[in-house]
Amino acid sequence: MQKVAKFHRVSEKQFITDWCTATGSNSTDAKAVYQKIRLPRRATVGSAGYDFFAPEAFSLVPHETILIPTGIRAEITDGWVLQLYPRSGLGFKYRLAMENTVGIIDSDYFFAKNEGHIFIKMTNCNRQGKTLAVSAGEGFAQGIFLPFGITEDDDANGSREGGFGSTTKK
Repeated sequence: MQKVAKFHRVSEKQFITDWCTATGSNSTDAKAVYQKIRLPRRATVGSAGYDFFAPEAFSLVPHETILIPTGIRAEITDGWVLQLYPRSGLGFKYRLAMENTVGIIDSDYFFAKNEGHIFIKMTNCNRQGKTLAVSAGEGFAQGIFLPFGITEDDDANGSREGGFGSTTKK
């Protein structure tokens, strides 16, 4: 296997800012959550996906959406991308879905103003009335590193400043 990335925590300061904004929590609670953040890991030697672990317990009733600041950033080799998906079992049992279908983490996001903090926004799309409950520290999403190519006449020369939609805000 080719080694193409390394996971890091964002700084405590960045996490506290993002966690409090996303959840309405106070900084004392956010600090406690930060201490429990686990870096993504593969479960088995043959796993393609790196499990992202819930920094805090959450539940979603059908059609409810949640935005989760993970506290994680990914240092990715140029020419590779991190794609995020729900964990397979949660997608199958609850129709848990990424709000933007597939999360795309570009290699230059690591240098964004928010330290490349990865947020995951998911919705419980099931039709059977099942409430999804995820415990703190439980895997809820997975990330897969994939290579990508560019066109022969590519002339991209912009630089990233933020996250969601930032490259089109010029």
